[in-house]
Amino acid sequence: MINKNRNKNRNRISNNYPKQKADNDMEVKEGRVVEVLPAALFRVEFPGQEKRWLCFLGGKMRIFKIKILVGDKVVVEIDPYGGNGRIVRRL
Repeated sequence: MINKNRNKNRNRISNNYPKQKADNDMEVKEGRVVEVLPAALFRVEFPGQEKRWLCFLGGKMRIFKIKILVGDKVVVEIDPYGGNGRIVRRL
């Protein structure tokens, strides 16, 4: 026998969590790797900007062990809140 109150409470609790941001909120830019840092971190500069962003490797790039070297062109998704970037593709 299914307890209907328990299922109702479960739905109510799950609706209280904030919605996650969609991937289309991320700004996508092309840049060039300037510096390789430990722990799969990279400094990437974008044309027309002085600021160099700290970027990390995306999950699929880690899984398939795609190597990135200094001077490689990469596609980066930049966090809309001004945090780090995520490297999603090597060109």
